[in-house]
Amino acid sequence: MWYHRLSHLQSRLQDLLKGGVIYPALPQPNFKSLLPLAVHWHHTVSKSLTCAWQQHEDHFELKYADTVMRFDYVWLRDHCRSASCYNSKTHQRSLDTASVDLCIKPKNIRLDETTLFFTWPDGHVTKYDLNWLVKNSYEGQKQKVIQPRILWNAEIYQQAQVPYVDCQSFLETNEGLKKFLQNFLLYGIAFVENVPPTQEHTEKLAERISLIRETIYGRMWYFTSDFSRGDTAYTKLALDRHTDTTYFQEPCGIQVFHCLKHEGTGGRTLLVDGFYAAEQVLQKAPEEFELLSKVPLKHEYIEDVGECHNHMIGVGPVLNIYPWNKELYLIRYNNYDRAVINTVPYDVVHRWYTAHRTLTIELRRPENEFWVKLKPGRVLFIDNWRVLHGRECFTGYRQLCGCYLTRDDVLNTARLLGLQA
Repeated sequence: MWYHRLSHLQSRLQDLLKGGVIYPALPQPNFKSLLPLAVHWHHTVSKSLTCAWQQHEDHFELKYADTVMRFDYVWLRDHCRSASCYNSKTHQRSLDTASVDLCIKPKNIRLDETTLFFTWPDGHVTKYDLNWLVKNSYEGQKQKVIQPRILWNAEIYQQAQVPYVDCQSFLETNEGLKKFLQNFLLYGIAFVENVPPTQEHTEKLAERISLIRETIYGRMWYFTSDFSRGDTAYTKLALDRHTDTTYFQEPCGIQVFHCLKHEGTGGRTLLVDGFYAAEQVLQKAPEEFELLSKVPLKHEYIEDVGECHNHMIGVGPVLNIYPWNKELYLIRYNNYDRAVINTVPYDVVHRWYTAHRTLTIELRRPENEFWVKLKPGRVLFIDNWRVLHGRECFTGYRQLCGCYLTRDDVLNTARLLGLQA
């Protein structure tokens, strides 16, 4: 029976060779080594890319586009895009994943040009484009950056001469909006110029790219150094570099600043690319980077001033990375609001302090500090998941307004304009 099967395959091989499909040489039958499931590499050439696949007992292995991928059979059945399994209009799965046999295996596999066909025991056929599999495989995602970025220190940013976007172009044209969002995605900061210095016009600007996130500070916030809230921001004191709302379980994604008036001196805004600093830690002390990405901490905000009574707690590591490709996507750094460290065992605490010091040294290097003077008409957007901000102390009367934006909506706007985000 097995000898007959191999003879049939050798005959089929001759037919395939005539069509330009190349398979490895078939071995002579060895009855002692034959298994119930014969495993062979199947090779073909498709669009100048060599494709090879192998059916294993518990998974399917594919070599294509310089990528070796492994797929669980349940995954292959679950992601079927046929009309009965997936609604292409709503882009939602119709198949009940819990109904798939966890021991499922394809009855037949074949390749036609650049499409793989899997026939399942019940006769259902699933087809996959090879490029789709590369894009959506775990191995493909490991090689892919979710959001391209340009890491910067003060010199790099200034030499880039990133252009400001005019308010009218930002509000009225997709070209202006796209240019602004591209700057923001790449650098984590972006400016809009010639904005009328009012809270209403700042709000209109923010709503162009996102829903405004209402928080304990309200929807649009407007403040002076009047000590009206239990936060150092409502004073004239200098503020060291930090990210905002680390005490939220999900820190606010984007922060908008507009200085409406300043009658005095000082008050420059400090900006530091936290991802640039973290990259320096990764290069110099990778084990410390890893520790900062794994140790969870609490950040806390306690307020009892006037009618404002709040107690917020957020938990997470200082550095947040995607586990499959180690890409950094959020830095939670605020020495003011870090709570008591009681989530770390004693034998890890000292190593964490060492790693935190290493990161702090990078964040405080003078060459990493970009100082900018906010003025009426210039609105600053900050990626609060990436760029730390602070300020120098100031004198006189200073009015600021701004808000927080929902990160999902900003990225949604960017994607609709064709940007990778």
